[in-house]
Amino acid sequence: MRIVNDFPRRVMEEETWIPLPDGSRLAARIWRPVDAELHPVPAILEYLPYRKRDLTAERDVQSHPYWAGHGYAGVRVDIRGTGESDGVLTDEYLPSELEDGLAVLAWLEAQPWCTGEVGMIGISWGGFNGLQIAALRPPQLKAVITLCFTDDRYADDIHHMGGCLLADNLSWASTMFDGNACPPDPELVGERWRQMWLERLDGSGLWLAQWLEHQRRDDYWKHGSVCEDYSAIQCPVYAVSGWADGYCNAVFRVLEGLSVPRKGLVGPWAHKYPHLGVPGPAIGFLQESLRWWDQWLKGIDTGIMDEPMLRVWMQESMPPSARYDERPGRWVAEPDWPSPNIQSEAFRLTEGHDLVPEGEGSEDDGAVLDIRSPLSVGLYAGKWCSYNAPPDLPHDQRDEDGGSLIFQSARLEAPLEICGSPLVELELAADQPVAMVALRLSDIAEDDKATRVSYGLLNLTHRDSDEHPEPLEPGRRYRVRIPLKHIAQQFPAGHAIRLSLSTSYWPLAWPAPQPARITLWPGASRLLLPRREPRPAEEAALPAFAEPEGAPPLAKTLLQPTQETWQVIRDLAQDRTTLEVVHDEGRYRIDDIALEIAASVTERYSYAYGSYDSVSGWTEWQRSFKRGDWEVSTLTRTLLTSDADNFRIRATLDAWEGDTRIYARTWDETIPRDLV
Repeated sequence: MRIVNDFPRRVMEEETWIPLPDGSRLAARIWRPVDAELHPVPAILEYLPYRKRDLTAERDVQSHPYWAGHGYAGVRVDIRGTGESDGVLTDEYLPSELEDGLAVLAWLEAQPWCTGEVGMIGISWGGFNGLQIAALRPPQLKAVITLCFTDDRYADDIHHMGGCLLADNLSWASTMFDGNACPPDPELVGERWRQMWLERLDGSGLWLAQWLEHQRRDDYWKHGSVCEDYSAIQCPVYAVSGWADGYCNAVFRVLEGLSVPRKGLVGPWAHKYPHLGVPGPAIGFLQESLRWWDQWLKGIDTGIMDEPMLRVWMQESMPPSARYDERPGRWVAEPDWPSPNIQSEAFRLTEGHDLVPEGEGSEDDGAVLDIRSPLSVGLYAGKWCSYNAPPDLPHDQRDEDGGSLIFQSARLEAPLEICGSPLVELELAADQPVAMVALRLSDIAEDDKATRVSYGLLNLTHRDSDEHPEPLEPGRRYRVRIPLKHIAQQFPAGHAIRLSLSTSYWPLAWPAPQPARITLWPGASRLLLPRREPRPAEEAALPAFAEPEGAPPLAKTLLQPTQETWQVIRDLAQDRTTLEVVHDEGRYRIDDIALEIAASVTERYSYAYGSYDSVSGWTEWQRSFKRGDWEVSTLTRTLLTSDADNFRIRATLDAWEGDTRIYARTWDETIPRDLV
């Protein structure tokens, strides 16, 4: 990244408080031009629960001062109950969070240094609430950039996929369990810090339990899902994600669903801002964002809306790896989405495990195949939402394919490119009332290495509805459609395309209550690929993205190194397999506020051979903050297990001030399974 030290306008920074109608205050960090009161500027708001003072400080200081130096106010606000803001946070995307957001917009409009024009930007949580607040139509909000987000909190968030419970639901609940236990900084809130901290420790609650109370798409998940009414959003939207991110599907849905001016951008990245994007190449996203803000907040025609609606990174083939520094490929574009340039190409599944272009070969509608996968299928799946650290992308799929039905094409005589969501149509039956299907699309190299390109899951009780699932009738034949994750991928000549089907995908998704056998009618089943023909002349004419740049980085000192591991441990003597993930952030000091921070998380997902009741997920977070004589630390642990009828959560929260434990609490919750 190129570091920019000199900007068109000189920048000042301040920590301040934003008053709310109920008398509470939100903590804000603002960067703006020093002459903004004489020459007011638009504001760019990022509204998050992730602690502006410390945990997002490194990211914030490279983007918000950059916008400020180009004539904006970069405004970073902590949500109620987080950082130094008043209150207690008890869940995601609460109505109170959105109401507070409206109050922040009104406050910004009233500031003498602000023109009254405001944009919202955010990745993940901030990408969600930017759209949610836009749907409330505040007059100050003129444009949104939403990154790594969803428009549907049930169907396509970190909690569920295809009606299946994701293990990332546990992982993310544990992350927030840790984050909600963090205290405010006494340097900003004074002696109130201890009482504020105790209120958070006691009041935030066990989010995993309340999420598990909602295993189908009910009103709980509909709240905050802007897909319920796209027409509510009346300001321009720039939607951004990455192929390695869990949220890339939403970019395509909002391009199709919205009617306002909109653009989409999908790179090779994991859950990252594109100027920090890994796998690379990263791009000059801050420059790209300025083109958007200048267009919609300053009324300057930057030409950004004259360019294609959608730009995506067409990935080239790569050997399988859990981590990539770069993904080779090229930028391609589509003028609209859905694109008239994408054509569906169908392949029929056969009894001989082939993928045959539809219309070729003999039909075998009466033939059947069946599969009951071991729980080991999924150990090399990576995470639903990749951060590329620790290495969390899918590895070679051949180990997974040993417990799956596979269907493979002939070796390609010419390259084939796809862009969009592959779709699989299956004729099947199950021998249990609750069963799942996991589908994987892989690129098979000439040396037979299998790189996963896309995948999809379906809890078969959700075959017709996520809101009203129905048990399967064992032995009955059903037809189901399973969309796979969106992707832009080139399959080279000499490679083959493989579709793999399994009845489990642990630990990416929680297994069904009982092992299920799926019977498949291959001749009545097919794979539909979204084929895209290259258009070299159009692609060559696309404007190139600039190289990444940002404001000077945060001054910090590393005191203890980081450590990352991702290990599959097979204990043959005990017939137990464990996936262990360790992400130790080490210890570091933020120099300008003399604050030392240490954090580490360990996750273990395990099962005993052949025993569905043995499946468990366990997480442990340790965190500490220290400045001089002030030192606090927390320890959170969560264990999720299940049997055929129930989920069980056992969790503990401990907090220390110095060597004295000042808070301890345990939970033991049992929640019935609801066709999951």
